[in-house]
This record gives sequence, C-alpha cells and structure tokens, in this order.
Amino acid sequence: MLVPDYIPQTKLSRILELDVKIKKVPFTQWWDAILSRTYDGIGQSTFIHPCDYNVMAGHGTIGLEILEDLPDVDTVICPYGSGGLITGVSSALKHHNKSIKVLACEPETATPLHVSLKAGKPLAFENHRSSFVDGMGGKNVLEEIWPYVSHLVDSSIVLSLEEIAEAIRILINRNSLVTEGAGAAPLAAALSNKVPNGTIVCVLSGGNIDSNKLVTILNGQVPT
Repeated sequence: MLVPDYIPQTKLSRILELDVKIKKVPFTQWWDAILSRTYDGIGQSTFIHPCDYNVMAGHGTIGLEILEDLPDVDTVICPYGSGGLITGVSSALKHHNKSIKVLACEPETATPLHVSLKAGKPLAFENHRSSFVDGMGGKNVLEEIWPYVSHLVDSSIVLSLEEIAEAIRILINRNSLVTEGAGAAPLAAALSNKVPNGTIVCVLSGGNIDSNKLVTILNGQVPT
C-alpha cells in the first residue's frame, strides 16, 4: 500500500494488522500516483484508485443506509479528499431524491473543490499545506471526478482547523466518539451556520488519530 509519509501511526498500525506491505512516500509522490493511476515498482499488482467505480459504488451503500434509517433527510455532509466518498454517497441519495442537499467540507489548508465549484471547472488549490486533518486535503480536483462532483455536490464548506478541532472535542465529550479530523469535519460544518435548516446527517468517516494529537486537541489546542 502506498501511503503519504505523514500518515498517523494509529492508521499505519491498523493497516499493518492486515499483513500489508507499506511504502511511505512524500505527499507529492503520493498525490502524483493518484493523478497518474500508477506507481513505479508496483509490478503485476492491481492499482486500486480511491475513485474507481467499484470503490465509489461501495461508498454508495452509506447513502442507502442513511435513506433506510432516515428517509426524510434534508442535507448530508461528507468530508472531501479525492471525491470518491461523496460521489458514491450522493449518487445513492440523489437517485432516490434529487432534492436532498449533499455538501462537502474541506479544511482551510486545502480547498480544491470549493475553488473549483466557484470557477465552474477543476482547479488546483495554490496555497495547499498539510495539517492534522490528514484524511482530507488534496491539491486539486481530479479531472475524472469533476463531471460527478460538479453535478452531485451542492457546495463545499470551508472550515478552520480550530473549528475541526472543536468538533473532535464535542464528539468525545458529548458522544464518546473518537474521530480523526476528516471524520469530525462534517460536524464542524453543521455547527458553522453555513448549512440550511432541516434534518442533517454528518458522515463521520474515520477514527484514526494519533494519541499525542488527540491530547493536544483535548487540551484546547490545534496540533501542528
């Protein structure tokens, strides 16, 4: 498995439990592999892209579960990284009911979807930088995913790192749920007063956060 070199140790440890070979590379190499859909040294192995159709179809089952449990949902908020998760979820939701709003959320350190939706075309985010929200934060909107997200995502909410850290604290203190930055971001978006009123679902995708970063957040600070 090809992973960026800043991957949290918690996430890395869980991957290693599956007896998988890990290749750590700098973020730029990792993102280039996503763009090119290949990586030198992969040999005869199958390259599984986060936006492959089968992967996105699997994500679509999240949308089906939401509809099963809450058929009158008005708005669903998903984190945005490469776009595979929200494309799958929104495809299922809007096939059932086109009036359901599907909103993305992105950290202020990486908002390629936000700038792309405003421009009406896929763009790169020029001021990209890494943060503790490691499950999100692509440099640009993938050209192959743009035809989907431009029609399936109603808007993207930009969040500060402080807002995401606060959402992590809320989920732990009030709900006993441990989430990583990308997992807590939808709640941060729901609390930001940028979401229409109604019945809202937040997709809390990911609970892999290193303990030292979690302690920093619980102490009221934002990890570097």
